[in-house]
Amino acid sequence: MKLLIFGATGGTGRALVAQALEQEHEVTAFVRNPSRLAISYPMLKLAEGDILDYDSVARAVSGQDAVLSALGTRQLGKTNILSEGTRNIINAMEREGVRRFVCESSLGVGDSRGQLGFLFNYLWLPLFLRNVFADKEVQERYIKESSLDWVIVRPARLTNGPRTRVYKSGFSPADTSISGKISRADVADFMLKQVRSDAFLRKTPGISY
Repeated sequence: MKLLIFGATGGTGRALVAQALEQEHEVTAFVRNPSRLAISYPMLKLAEGDILDYDSVARAVSGQDAVLSALGTRQLGKTNILSEGTRNIINAMEREGVRRFVCESSLGVGDSRGQLGFLFNYLWLPLFLRNVFADKEVQERYIKESSLDWVIVRPARLTNGPRTRVYKSGFSPADTSISGKISRADVADFMLKQVRSDAFLRKTPGISY
């Protein structure tokens, strides 16, 4: 398949690129700075652009079979990068007739609010991450309001651990048995499975150990 990956230079994005190439997909990595993705591979193309520039997003989307997003931001102040960038992706996909969209969000958004534990809920979220999570709420809303065949993947706290392929997914927001963490490599493993699977179509599965 022809896969377009946004956020390709981040932790999950790099794992997505590597695993998609391993599975022999034709991969286009959307990057703002090509030098940040030091990978050379026959099945890999780079699309240079800005997620907030609709025209560059639309050029990259054209001709793809599916789109995956691992967009992130390091801004702690008020931001709309994730939501506005995702709206550009959605509009381009709808215009170009590309249906399947798999997007990384986070546990703690929507009906999973509160699932990451006491420290996250009462320390990290209000003190450091409230603006980012507010933007993720808008991002998810845009996706749900779209006409796309979407899957919103909500990982637990991300780590740089190995790909184990052994994790829980699609659990209830009331599930207290999760560990509250997951490796980026396993998130990428799960996201790539959603490109072909309808098991979580138009759903928001959580993923954690």
